[in-house]
Amino acid sequence: MSSTSSGYTSQTMTQSELATEQTAQLISSDMVDGTSIYDAAGTNIGSVQNMMINKVSGQVAYVVASLGGFLGIGSDYHPFPWKALTYDTSLGGYRVNLSREALEKAPRYSMDKMPWTDPAYGPSVSAYYGYPV
Repeated sequence: MSSTSSGYTSQTMTQSELATEQTAQLISSDMVDGTSIYDAAGTNIGSVQNMMINKVSGQVAYVVASLGGFLGIGSDYHPFPWKALTYDTSLGGYRVNLSREALEKAPRYSMDKMPWTDPAYGPSVSAYYGYPV
C-alpha cells in the first residue's frame, strides 16, 4: 500500500484480486453481463450482452441485450435504457415492463452494425421506451 499527497491510500491489485462480487449498492460489471432479462409477464427473453456507459457522467446509459431466438433473430442486439430495467430478486434478473409485441417493434441492430456512432441513436432508443434524453 502507498500513500499519496492527497491523503488517500491507493493499492495495486492484480486482476485475480479485483472484487467481482457485489455490495448492497454496487455490482461489478462482470456480474451484470450474462444476467437474464425478463419481459412484463416474467418470461426469460435473453441476457445482458454489455453496457454502454456515459464517458462524462460515468453512469450506465444503456444495456445491450442479446435476445437469442426469442424474436427469431439470434444475431441482433437490443438496447434498453438502464432506467427501463428493474432488478427482480424473485427472478434473479432484470425485468423490462414491455409486452412481447412491444419488444418485437423495439430498436435493434445486427452484429455488423454500430449505430452508437450516430448521435441521434441513443435518444431515439430512450424515446421508444419513454425516457427522452
